[in-house]
Amino acid sequence: MDDTRLDGRRPFLLLPALAVVLVVLGLPVAMLLRMSLVPTEGPIYSGGWSARHYEMFFGDPFFSGVLLETVAYGLAVAIGTAIVGFPLAYSLARGSERTRRLRFVILILPLSLSLVVNVFGWMVILGRAGFVNSILLWLGLIDRPIQLLFDRPAVLVVLAHSFLPFQVLSIMSVVVQIDPVLEQAAASLRASRFTTFRRVILPLAWPGILAGSTIVFMLTISAFVTPRFIGGTRVPMLGSLILEQVLSVLNWPFAAAMSMLLLTIALVVAALAGRLGRRGARR
Repeated sequence: MDDTRLDGRRPFLLLPALAVVLVVLGLPVAMLLRMSLVPTEGPIYSGGWSARHYEMFFGDPFFSGVLLETVAYGLAVAIGTAIVGFPLAYSLARGSERTRRLRFVILILPLSLSLVVNVFGWMVILGRAGFVNSILLWLGLIDRPIQLLFDRPAVLVVLAHSFLPFQVLSIMSVVVQIDPVLEQAAASLRASRFTTFRRVILPLAWPGILAGSTIVFMLTISAFVTPRFIGGTRVPMLGSLILEQVLSVLNWPFAAAMSMLLLTIALVVAALAGRLGRRGARR
């Protein structure tokens, strides 16, 4: 078959996939947007259009503060997992096949467990009678158990632990494609390890870091199980507030408005990440 005719038919081959995406994703998002613009409250809404739920959200300092804090959590977890995950990803990419297989199994082990099981495991570890307090008491560093749960550091640690594999896998998939000869060439030119990392490895691994950080950011800002059980009411995040509006308050339009704001933030971050990735590729 002529390559020109095949190139002309390729866009039509995407139509079934695009139709599925529009039905599975586009239709629910459109319904969510419509629900966020109704003037009434409650699980059953009538007709009409109004932006009162968005006005109520931004008019209340509490909800605005939770939104900013949620974004801050997403940035903190994304940056933290990138710093911790890059050495792990590099060791996986450069290790032997046997070592890589063992470390890979250990890395993805948290993903094989339910998120609820993982969170409850951390509750046992960080509880007043948990493993951390027991070790601190045994070492004599504290006189009585301290409160580790229901605090911001605990939420950040559990979120980072839950989403670290996504960061590592994204970085490793790029680092494994970097030819080790480039590092050897830099060493032959008397470049230090830090210079090789800064001038050779980091620029080439930038797409993986950017992709992994974007995924971790989106997963963090939409998390609701971890903030609810680890942070409690002292560490509110937008995902847990949406769950509360849906199940407890039964104000579905307001929950839809918060969901649309969360989706907008995710889309903006994805667009910025794509732009940074293209700029890095040109450089």
